[in-house]
Amino acid sequence: MTWGWIGWIIIGGIAGWVASMIKGRDAQMGIPLNIIVGIIGGLLGGWLLGLFMDDPMSNIFMSFITCLLGAVILLTIVNMFSGSRR
Repeated sequence: MTWGWIGWIIIGGIAGWVASMIKGRDAQMGIPLNIIVGIIGGLLGGWLLGLFMDDPMSNIFMSFITCLLGAVILLTIVNMFSGSRR
């Protein structure tokens, strides 16, 4: 299902925000960075889950989970290179 740009921003922003709380980076990230991390996380998660599933973003719940998974992976990589550890 195609969500469009507004859907990507909303789902990505929420997923990026939740991922930043999971990884302990919420204090350093603002709304724009949460949205960017969520959207990039959606692309990363969509690619990774696409290796195992036909359509990882088939509904809004799976879209959110896909974005969240990708955002957590992205923030884990960022934490490894920035030296920020929880």
